[in-house]
This record gives sequence, structure tokens and C-alpha cells, in this order.
Amino acid sequence: MIWGGLVSLREALSTLKPMEQKAAKYILEHPDQVVHLSVQKLAELAGVSVATIVRLSRSLQLKGFQELKIKIAADLAQMTKKTNSYQEIQMDGSTSSLIESISHNNIQSIQDTMSILRTEEVEKAFSIMGKARKICVFGVGASAVIADDFKQKLTRINRWCETAYDFNSMATLGANLTSADVAFGISYSGLTEDIIQGLLVAQKSGATIVSLTKFGSNPVSELADISLFTSSLEQSIRSGAMASRIAQLNVIDILYVGIASQNYEENIVALEKTRNAVIVSKRNH
Repeated sequence: MIWGGLVSLREALSTLKPMEQKAAKYILEHPDQVVHLSVQKLAELAGVSVATIVRLSRSLQLKGFQELKIKIAADLAQMTKKTNSYQEIQMDGSTSSLIESISHNNIQSIQDTMSILRTEEVEKAFSIMGKARKICVFGVGASAVIADDFKQKLTRINRWCETAYDFNSMATLGANLTSADVAFGISYSGLTEDIIQGLLVAQKSGATIVSLTKFGSNPVSELADISLFTSSLEQSIRSGAMASRIAQLNVIDILYVGIASQNYEENIVALEKTRNAVIVSKRNH
């Protein structure tokens, strides 16, 4: 994805080192100017070193400043085509404005996630999850709903998947994993202690660790062998959990279809069997 530079900067801002943060703030305040600057000139204007700009680019998981400039230029082009911001939800507003603002924020969250979700990491997740003996999904609170959704989908194609919502359950599952298995930690903040500790147990057992968190440096993504990211930039506490959940579910759908497509014929048979089983069960009741 060639765009997503500004989204990545805003998402990662709070996790950056002080001088990187200073450079990021300058870029966010002057994106139109930055796309025409050399790395040396940007460093001078932002009051940081060239090395800081290079480190900032790498913190955003980019190869260098040139790639960041290309992404920012693409962002600026995109911004001329659409409203590129979240809408505040007015609790006392009209029903039509409520429908519009919530729907807009959900769409925005998915679009922003598209810009920071790395194709290479998604493909790695397809491959490792598609071959895994067992997949254990860890989620707490709202993320437990996302974990359940993934388990339900994988069960439909006859994949061995377990879920855990607290450390004791995560540790129990994680302790019995092997190098043939995957532990998938879902935490929007990337700071959920139960998830971190549960993944450490799974990692010690030799399992491959996959994470799904918000973009930026955080303990959960840093533990992972494969890091997947979502975006949800709105500031309102009323709308934050909603848009981030939609973005997470979108990634789950991507993973599910990618895994299912690896053994398409076999998985179609499994889907048909589970569909028929449900139909027969309903008729009998």
C-alpha cells in the first residue's frame, strides 16, 4: 500500500522516542512542505539529526525517508478526494447524524487500517496459520469478541482453534503448544498484561506468535513473530471502541479468507458439511 504515512505517524506518535516525536510532529504539521524536502533539510527545519529522521522512518516500519515521503505524497492526493478525519458522535444529535457519523467512522477506520496493514505480514500469517496444528487465540474484554469470531470461522473449515480470555486459561493452553502451533494475541492497545504473559508462555513452548494491535511500538506486537496492525484514530471515548472493533473484525475476515483459500476444495466441503449440519439440527428442533 503506497499511502498511510500520515496515519502511521499519528498512530505511532505516543510510542516514539522524544526526538523522533519532535520530527514526527513537524512532519504532521507541514506535510505539503515535507514531500519536497531532502532528509538533510527536514532534519534542519525540525531541529533534529538526519539519523533521527532515518530512525523515525524505521520506527514506522519503512525502509527510509524516501518511502515515507512517497506515502505522505499519496496521502495528500487521497485527502483531496475524501474527508480524511473522524467525526465526533453527538449523543443528543438527530438519528440521521448518528447513522452518518458512526458509519463514517467505521469506514474511516477500515480505510486507515488498509493503509498500515503490511501485505508481507498478512501473507506470512496466511501461511503459518494455514499450516498450524493448532491455533490458540487470546483476547480480553472487547478483544474476546474478536477472538470468538475468529474461532467460529476457523471451526467452520475444520481447523483446531481454542480461545482464552484470562491469564490462567492462556497459560494452560500456551504451556501445551509446540513449534507446530500458533498463539494469536489480540489487544488493541497492545498493553493488556494477561495477553503479554500468556504469549510469553506460548513463546516459551515454541509456538509462533501472531499479534493484532493498534499501529506502533507496544509490548504485544514486539513479542510477535508476525505483527498485524489496525487503526482507529478518533479521540472520543464514545466512538473509539466501536471503530477499532470494526477494523479488527475486518482483519479477521481477511485472515479467514486467506487461510480458507489455501485448501479451497477441502474447505468448501467442510463449510458445506457444517452448513448442512446446522440446517438438519434446526429442522429436528
